[in-house]
Amino acid sequence: MTGWFSFLHGEATAGDVLALARVERVLRDAGSAYDVVWSPGFRADGTHFADVDPAAYSRLVFVCGPVHGAQVEELHRRFAHCVRVAVGVSVVDAGSPAVTGFHRVMARDGAGDGPGLDLAARAPALPAVPVVGVVLTHGQHEYGGRRRHEEVAAVLTRWLAGRDCARLELETRLDAHDWRLCGTPAQLEAVLSRLDLVVTDRLHGLVLALRAGVPALAVDPVEGGAKVTAQARACGWPALVPAERLTKASAEGPAGGPAGGSAELSAEGSAEETLERWWDWCLADGRAEAARIGAGFRAAESVPDGVPDAADGLVAALREAAEAEAGR
Repeated sequence: MTGWFSFLHGEATAGDVLALARVERVLRDAGSAYDVVWSPGFRADGTHFADVDPAAYSRLVFVCGPVHGAQVEELHRRFAHCVRVAVGVSVVDAGSPAVTGFHRVMARDGAGDGPGLDLAARAPALPAVPVVGVVLTHGQHEYGGRRRHEEVAAVLTRWLAGRDCARLELETRLDAHDWRLCGTPAQLEAVLSRLDLVVTDRLHGLVLALRAGVPALAVDPVEGGAKVTAQARACGWPALVPAERLTKASAEGPAGGPAGGSAELSAEGSAEETLERWWDWCLADGRAEAARIGAGFRAAESVPDGVPDAADGLVAALREAAEAEAGR
């Protein structure tokens, strides 16, 4: 079983891999044994062309994508003794060696017949995974030597890469001209409200997630705590991790003892364990807590004695300042 997901200089798309899953289901139901060849750049622990003895196989199936180019032609040469079939593919040039080298081409388009349904459409159902917005900052140089932004981002992104979730990188900065960014707060809130979780080291990543009723796993990237810690306390939000918890815990030695960190930090476990505990909480009890806090924020817009903020005293402060200045 091969496809563009097999080539070192190919690519594995979600559609390709789902098309493969559809074909795998058909072969399994028919009782046919098979191996799948993966690109080492996509699945380092899979079966690669370098591991395959062509003589061990009698048939080759090429799944999805265009049957075109030198890499497909090389398959015909290397597996010349095999019966070769392409399934769910696009035919770009029907006369090319990449196409004519197959004994049978079951095309989805380009073969002269009407278009066929792409194999990915009828792939087996997939498990649900959480959709996670990631809102990070690499700035805030005003904190000087207390900045741990790069270390925090490195730990977070490395850890997130290993989580089974759909990651969506987001930016709180608005831009009316860059299509990749939201142009209004309403656009960003529309995205946030559809997420299961936000992972952030930004104050507004935390506040806007909670405003949308979405739990936030927040990390304060400033050693000793700064505005993210203060805002988590103001919101009554517990899922907060200090920079030291990540930067010092992640430097622990193999025996689990601290490498420059405190015994207290070591006792809490590794950085990954800390993040995983809050991840699990956010996706369980944290959902209801975030919804409660978000509802409180919205209710306070029309209730005079709702959740206080600095703007509540602004008019009085302006009046007092003006009177004091007039007195001078």
